[in-house]
Amino acid sequence: MTSSSVLTLRGLVKRFGDFTAVNHVDLDVASGEVHALLGPNGAGKTTTIRMIMGMLYPDEGEILLWGQPPQQARDRVGYLPEARGLYRNARVGELLTYLGVLKGLAPAEAQRRAEKWLARFDLTSWTRRKIHELSHGMQQKVQLVAALLPDPPLIILDEPFQGLDPVNVQLVKQLIADLRDEGRTILLSSHQLHQVERLADRIALIHQGRIVEQGTLHDLQTRYAEGEIAVRLAEGAAMPSRLPRVAEVRPAEDGWRLIPEDGASPQEVLEALVAQKLPVDAFEVVLPSLEEIFLKAVAAVQA
Repeated sequence: MTSSSVLTLRGLVKRFGDFTAVNHVDLDVASGEVHALLGPNGAGKTTTIRMIMGMLYPDEGEILLWGQPPQQARDRVGYLPEARGLYRNARVGELLTYLGVLKGLAPAEAQRRAEKWLARFDLTSWTRRKIHELSHGMQQKVQLVAALLPDPPLIILDEPFQGLDPVNVQLVKQLIADLRDEGRTILLSSHQLHQVERLADRIALIHQGRIVEQGTLHDLQTRYAEGEIAVRLAEGAAMPSRLPRVAEVRPAEDGWRLIPEDGASPQEVLEALVAQKLPVDAFEVVLPSLEEIFLKAVAAVQA
């Protein structure tokens, strides 16, 4: 645990009979960051989060919130669960006020905060409607409002994009960015790796209950980059089949892909193109996506 850690997991294990759902997970979530826990369904993300929230007890390991046992600090955590559990026959505004009161807010303050968040999510006109009258995406946003009502410094979002259309996905992404800018800490779990590729400050990839890789997106992309270079030439220009310091030249949809020789730097490849007097319109090192990184990391641990 570092001095800035909000959440620390050490050696966390959870078994269900002979099945190990979470297998010695170590994780540090620093203050003020968006930390993504990413992996396919069944990887152990929700089980890990449920242990943090006290819904399950670990078989081994330690959980600390701000350096304290979680039962002493869990009331400072806002939680959006994967499984939605709103009272279907309750009215939206009344339910949110009630949930705010349960979190220690005065009724008037709970109502004020609920109205503010409902307006932000464009749900003001639904305040007096019953939960079951809302679409799945609307219910998702109402439950997110409930997680934010107590103004928590740590927010745990389990599959926050589930059931949302593209417009609302962008709305929630912007909300997460705004919360981080306010100094909140966010642990974000998702199986949709592409949705959080540019959103998270740090990423932990989990597979079959184990963390297989973690770091910033830049760190991971640099670590798993294979050196491939994307090049686009001016219209009508031809790419030579052989270039100094380049092992392979192949056409691509948007231009060309160059594979440098072992030990050749991108700068040397660019110099080779310039020396050939080729009209280069675009030149960049190809970085792998999170999906590609995940597949490579899993293959490495299974090798």
